[in-house]
Amino acid sequence: MPAYLNLGCGGRSHPGWINIDIAARGPGVIRHDLSRGIPLRDASCDVVYHAAVLEHLRRPDAVALLAECFRVLKPGGVLRVGVPDLEQICRLYLSRLASALAGESAAAADYDWVMLELCDQAVREKSGGGMAEYLRRSPLPNEPFVLERIGEEGRELLAALRAREARRGVTFAGALRRVLRGLRSLPAAARRLVAGVLLGARDRRALEIGRFRLCGEVHQWMYDRFSLARLLREAGFHEVLARDAAASRIPDWGSYHLDTLPDGRVIKPDLFFMEAVKPEGTEA
Repeated sequence: MPAYLNLGCGGRSHPGWINIDIAARGPGVIRHDLSRGIPLRDASCDVVYHAAVLEHLRRPDAVALLAECFRVLKPGGVLRVGVPDLEQICRLYLSRLASALAGESAAAADYDWVMLELCDQAVREKSGGGMAEYLRRSPLPNEPFVLERIGEEGRELLAALRAREARRGVTFAGALRRVLRGLRSLPAAARRLVAGVLLGARDRRALEIGRFRLCGEVHQWMYDRFSLARLLREAGFHEVLARDAAASRIPDWGSYHLDTLPDGRVIKPDLFFMEAVKPEGTEA
C-alpha cells in the first residue's frame, strides 16, 4: 500500500496518510517538531505533502526540510508544496495601490488587507497580529474581498473570532472560563514576574518578542514560482511544475480534500503549489 505523508497537517489530516504536526490536533496525528527532521526511514514514502509550512521556517531550516523530504521519498516519489504566493500578492498590491491613489475608496480597504498579507506575518510581535485586529472589525469594510483571499480556512477563523466576541458578555459560564484560564496561566505569569524582576521591563519585552518570533507562527520568508522551483531543484528534485489547488500528479488527489473541499472550493486561495519528483535510481 502506498505511503503518503502530510507534514504540518494542522487540523487537516487524512486517515489514509501519515500525518505529522508540532501540535497533534486530531486522532492519529504524530506530534513532532520538523526542525528535528522527519521521523521516518529513508525511501519509505511515495508522496510527501506540506502546505503553509515552508514559509514559517528560517531559510536554512527550509533547505533542511526539503532535504529530509528528498530522503524519505522513494525514487519516483512526488513532493507537493504549497506556500503563500508572493507574486500574486505583489500584483494585488500594485493594483490596489494604483486604485487607491486614484481615489477609489473601496480600493483603499483592499489595499490595507493586501499590505497585511504582504507584511504582517513577517513583522508581528503577538499572535494574530494586525490580521486578527482587522478581522475583528465590525462591520468588515471589504468582507467579500477578504473572504475571497482567505478562503475556507480563513472563514473558519473569522467565524471563531466572531463567536469569541459574542461570548464576551458577562455570564457565569464566561466568568468561570476566564477564572480557569487564569489558573492555567499561573505558571507562565509567575515566570513573567520573575523575568520582570531579574531583567527589567525593556529586556523582558525583548524576551517575550523573541520567544514569540521563535514559536513558529511568523513568516520567515516568502516564495514565488522562480525561487521555489530553484529551491526544489537544488534539493535534487526534477520535473518541477506549478500546480493549482485541484490538480496533481498524485493519484486520486481530489479525493483527499487537503487543498479543496468536496464541492471544489479552495481551502487557502492565497497559496500556490508546486510538485517535483525524486529521480529514479537516486538514493536518500
